Amino acid sequence: MKEEIKQIIQKAVKNFGVGPEGLSIEIPSDKNHGDYSTNVALILAKKLGKNPREVAEEIKNKISENKLFLKIEVAGPGFINFFVADKIFIDNLKSIDKNYGRGIELKNKKIIVDYTDPNPFKEFHIGHLMSNAIGESLTRIFEFQGAKVKRVCYQGDVGIHVAKAIWGKMHNPDLSWGAAYAFGSDAFETEESKKEIIALNKVIYNRSDKNINKLYDQGKKDSLKRFDQIYKKLDTEFDYFIFESEAVPVGKKIVEDNMEKVFEKGDNGAIIFKGEKFGLHTRVFINSEGIPTYEAKDLANALIKYKKYKYDKSVVVTANEQSDYFKVMLCAMNQVNPNLAQKTAHISHGMLRLPEGKMSSRTGKVITGESLIKKVEELVSQKIKDRELSEKEKKEITEAVAIGAIRYSILKQSAGSDIIYDFDKSISFDGDSGPYLQYSYTRAESVLRKATNEKIKPSFKKVPMEISQLEKSLSYFPEIVLQAEKNYEPHFLVLYLTELAGIFNNYYAKNKIVDKSDEYSSYKIALTEAFTVVMKNGLWMLGIKTLEKM
Repeated sequence: MKEEIKQIIQKAVKNFGVGPEGLSIEIPSDKNHGDYSTNVALILAKKLGKNPREVAEEIKNKISENKLFLKIEVAGPGFINFFVADKIFIDNLKSIDKNYGRGIELKNKKIIVDYTDPNPFKEFHIGHLMSNAIGESLTRIFEFQGAKVKRVCYQGDVGIHVAKAIWGKMHNPDLSWGAAYAFGSDAFETEESKKEIIALNKVIYNRSDKNINKLYDQGKKDSLKRFDQIYKKLDTEFDYFIFESEAVPVGKKIVEDNMEKVFEKGDNGAIIFKGEKFGLHTRVFINSEGIPTYEAKDLANALIKYKKYKYDKSVVVTANEQSDYFKVMLCAMNQVNPNLAQKTAHISHGMLRLPEGKMSSRTGKVITGESLIKKVEELVSQKIKDRELSEKEKKEITEAVAIGAIRYSILKQSAGSDIIYDFDKSISFDGDSGPYLQYSYTRAESVLRKATNEKIKPSFKKVPMEISQLEKSLSYFPEIVLQAEKNYEPHFLVLYLTELAGIFNNYYAKNKIVDKSDEYSSYKIALTEAFTVVMKNGLWMLGIKTLEKM
């Protein structure tokens, strides 16, 4: 509908002699300001040297007869507010089916999304939950807009962290790999152990020691098995797993092939990229030991991904502490492979933190993703323990609600924001939470089951004289999906679904939906059915499961 209004405005201002660049059409937060609002008169007035309200009135007069609008008002300094005719909303309501909200914005575009990226030999920490929630949601939003998407997980199976973990395991075989890494990290602070770990790192890279190779292979296998269990719980299925060991020779060759042109020798024999030439900072791409750094391996990762899947866009999701690093790495990539650099988008997220004293399950100095999931599951399990549900149902609900609670808490913020995890709020069935959205869907489904039992079918044959805010809000869904996709921001979808759930619950409280004596009951049931479609599609894009019972 936004696009239709935009075209109507553009046609109306054709003869003004200037174009409305910067024209925006918004959904007002205050419903008294109409269903849509535009700033076009303010833009044109500046160019024409006229009063904005006069320009707004002129535009209003040109389009006031359009059947799309019930009325048009000029407000404030020159905003134009549009009140859309009820019939338009009803017609839209009739079109809602399981594909409602799907777009063609990205039709046949090939997109690869690189996210989660835990490193073997280390813990899957709460930062990986952040990356997973954002990456999985973006992937689904892209798919919903018609893209052909592949999921990739890029993992550091070589590097100093691996040497620390193996050194820790060699000195204390009973430790878990996460604990062995923590033990090795502590030891790395002393000069003697540091030398040993650096030397061990070379041996691991070269695979020159049979016993260390055996220990390495087992550690990698154990880590990946544990990660797979977490991915299953998170409902994430990766198409490709790429490892840094695969990227090492490729990255080294890229750097060496571009010596003098892009890279140069530093003072200590390392190979560097001088970012200062581009307003950035210098970074090492091959260290003085001759080992490629993260930077060189990331150059290789882009190429490896492209060879696996010739993408139009590569989206990489990492913590915002890597933002400056990515600027330099992408700048270097732009020199050696501009085609891939221009196809790459880096999405950074903030930090996920827990309130002091709320979590005691720690391994080393890291708060693990599993410990957070387990803690939230315990709280949800306690909350539903007295409900009349089978043990199997309780287990299914507990897992789905816990993951929904965590995902919502992450996605409700814009991607770059830090989050302090609020346990009580995250599992609330009332307001601003994942479980609230799941419960609203479940409530609507129970209404539809009741209607089926009472043999009242959904129908639009008899429509009330006045529609509610629910019909209007349902019509905004495709526009919100498009907004989330264009801005790489799932939080637009979270805010919309939260508001929609509140509007439905208010409608539910004020209306008896299933009522054989009510001539509009079939319509109310059809409206409820439309709500479940939108909620199901929206929650799927957030990676949150819908439930029949809660």
